[in-house]
Amino acid sequence: MDIKQVTVVVCGDEGVGKSSLITALVKETFVPNIQKTIPVITIPPDIGTPESVTTQIIDTSAAPNDRDALCRDIRRANVICLVYSDDYSCERVALFWLPLFRSLGVNLPVVLCANKSDLNEEPEANQALEEEMIPIMQEFKEVESCIRCSAKSLVNVNEVFYLCQRSVTHPISPLFDFKVQQLKTAAIAALQRVFFLSDTDQDGRLNDDEMNELQRKCFDKSLPPAELQDIKDTIAKASPDAIKDGGITEYGFILLNKIFAEKGRHETTWTILRKFEYTDSLSLKDKFLHPKLDVPAFASVELSPAGYRFFVDLFARFDKDNDGALNPAELTSLFAHTPSVPPSWRSFPYTTVRNEAGNVTLQGWLAQWSATTLMDHTETLRYLAYLGFEGGKGGTTDALKVTKPRKHGGRVNKKADRNVFCVYVVGEPGAGKSAILNAFLNKPLGNDYVVSSTNITTSSTEVCNAVEIQGKQRYMILKELLPADIDLLDSDKHINACDVLCLAYDSSNSESFMYLASLRERYPKISTLPCVYAATKSDLDRVAQHYEVQPDVYCRELGVAAPIHVSVHWGSVSDLFVQLAEAAQSPQLHRPKAEEKSSPNLRLVIGLTAFTALAVSVGTGIWYRYYRHTQTQK
Repeated sequence: MDIKQVTVVVCGDEGVGKSSLITALVKETFVPNIQKTIPVITIPPDIGTPESVTTQIIDTSAAPNDRDALCRDIRRANVICLVYSDDYSCERVALFWLPLFRSLGVNLPVVLCANKSDLNEEPEANQALEEEMIPIMQEFKEVESCIRCSAKSLVNVNEVFYLCQRSVTHPISPLFDFKVQQLKTAAIAALQRVFFLSDTDQDGRLNDDEMNELQRKCFDKSLPPAELQDIKDTIAKASPDAIKDGGITEYGFILLNKIFAEKGRHETTWTILRKFEYTDSLSLKDKFLHPKLDVPAFASVELSPAGYRFFVDLFARFDKDNDGALNPAELTSLFAHTPSVPPSWRSFPYTTVRNEAGNVTLQGWLAQWSATTLMDHTETLRYLAYLGFEGGKGGTTDALKVTKPRKHGGRVNKKADRNVFCVYVVGEPGAGKSAILNAFLNKPLGNDYVVSSTNITTSSTEVCNAVEIQGKQRYMILKELLPADIDLLDSDKHINACDVLCLAYDSSNSESFMYLASLRERYPKISTLPCVYAATKSDLDRVAQHYEVQPDVYCRELGVAAPIHVSVHWGSVSDLFVQLAEAAQSPQLHRPKAEEKSSPNLRLVIGLTAFTALAVSVGTGIWYRYYRHTQTQK
């Protein structure tokens, strides 16, 4: 809640005691003779106001010639205190005042105040008030509460303005529908998410430990056992479905908050919801979903150790059958209180590692989140918020880390300080790119639950998995670029997003390598990228490539490793993934060497060196002839 000031405008017919009520609040005594309309009163936040807000109280006149001022004051208010004191002024509440507020186009909470209760102190008066106000509250949803008071007897004077403050700081209208006497749909959805995040063992009920943890999180104190038992008894009396095996079910938790609303204790519900980052409109706070994270140019974002721990724990919580994988039902349960699976997971779970039953393994789960974080860390931050990550002062950003910036170019032997890399796989149609992607997921070509050739021929496909190099696990994203997407290699944005270029050609097709050679001429920007050449289908007869030089010579001239020969049928393709990871880890050693352009200084050095060599050669020849001549004379 970001409200710093609550402006209360006090309205009602002449003579109902508006000014007396305000004066009694300020003076704490009844003042019989006061001016008709008193000046604006400001109550500082340190005088017992909810949420420590400043409260401004505006008195108004109901006289017809003051109508413009009245309307102006109503439009700048946060809440309306509508006072009546007899049958006539009570009738005008629904016939005049509430329709007037609506005609002004304001959507403000209204607190009804039955003043001068000292004139009728019968015990049945409160029951009569409730009976006459319920139809009004059902017809006019803006009416939040009603209360009997007396400025003369100082009865409920403070409570009147407390209700006004609370109607702004803890509004009932987003939570409860008085007409149907039920919590609203958005409030139920928010409370279901709170229950979901609080049910840490995911057994469908809140046990005593989980209830106490929720109490400490929201109210900074534990629930005494007797008070917790009273809560259980109250909701169990309302419905037998509220308690199961001694714990509070989701239905019971919703029912408990409905009872709070019915009894005017909805500030308890708001305290819970705000602790879970909800706004007054029951949406999650924008700052919570989109926290600021500074990422320098050429840097990347990865999961931190805390982030990996969170996703490992989340996996374990929802792996109900303990088979080491998440099946579709478990995934549905996990994402039940988020908008859906992340939008970028269009082909999930086919993009990551699964077991023989087609269920996502822990390795695949972590690889998928590693890939998501590298490609779009803002999406990961949103889902960390949805799924309940709790960090320190940094909030959800504690689950991420920003790597050191890296730039393309240069051949200094320096390893990248990163754990997640993006590899573009390029090659002409039929070069075996889809087979490489399938093999990266440890799935043989042809399985009906892996990335199929149908999928990869219509749009670019991404898959992710882990690779172990030098005893450490690294994550890689392999992104296939189809001919329709190849122009991405001319985009600075996409070149900067790529860590390694995997250039695949069919070693059994004599025309296949020419496609790769032409790419370097058409897209010179790829010369800044580390590259690994892969000769695929090595189980077939190898043929000479129809190009001016053969691939191994071509690579030698570029200053990169010779093509690695792989075949998905041999199982040797795993060596390719290691080489790609090593190229990403040490990019300077796998970039093509720059074309050597002789500078004037370089030409001078070469010329001097050649001249010196010639002089030495000539001088040696002259000395030798002189030496032979002298020997002959002797």
